[in-house]
Amino acid sequence: MSENEKKSALLKWPRLIEGVLIKRYKRFMADVKLRNNHVVTAHCPNSGSMKECCEPGRTVYLTRHNKPSRRLKYTWEMIDMGTSMVGVNTLVPNRLTKAAILAGDIPELAGYETVRSEVKYGKNSRIDLLLEKEKNRCFVEVKNCTLVTKGLACFPDAVTSRGLKHLVELQDQVKQSDRSVMFYLIQRMDATRFEPADPIDPAYGEELRKAVLNGVEILVYDVKIDLKGIRLNQPVPFQL
Repeated sequence: MSENEKKSALLKWPRLIEGVLIKRYKRFMADVKLRNNHVVTAHCPNSGSMKECCEPGRTVYLTRHNKPSRRLKYTWEMIDMGTSMVGVNTLVPNRLTKAAILAGDIPELAGYETVRSEVKYGKNSRIDLLLEKEKNRCFVEVKNCTLVTKGLACFPDAVTSRGLKHLVELQDQVKQSDRSVMFYLIQRMDATRFEPADPIDPAYGEELRKAVLNGVEILVYDVKIDLKGIRLNQPVPFQL
């Protein structure tokens, strides 16, 4: 492990349970065959299509939660896609990005005094992260990217009206003299560049380009991910 890795923020996994993916269905459910041959239904914490990261027969890793209120005791965390482990849990990017900012792992977002999560803004929206220092505010919207084909990472992997709304509202914050940032976190290690997924959601790509022209910034980072945990790695070049 390098000195930089020792200093960077690491989110450690709880105890992982290995299995083989049988199928994902109804968006939020996945059947998995464990190593003891038992088949369990796990919660899939990802509302996207998960194109390029939900192939049946692949090795997956689950966590188990024993809260009595939980109907599904298992949560799907990762899948081994051969070229990389892929984190499928969409709750991870916000947690990791916040931890990375606080640890100073993202130079572009350094120098702020406070980092708050899920702050209300715009029209009935919440910003993922609000960074503040004196009168300066930076609105950071974090997006989880798992769609990678031949090194090209793309977002979104399904039409997203919610994502479109976020782009519009970030532009509104720029008009109010705030800083606005779209932060795309690629939860895998095999991407060499990033682009908006125009073939999947052309309206999103069009609005993203408009947002950049209107002052919204883009940051794209990938991760280092293994069976111990996940940490931010390095910026990934992007093209609009």
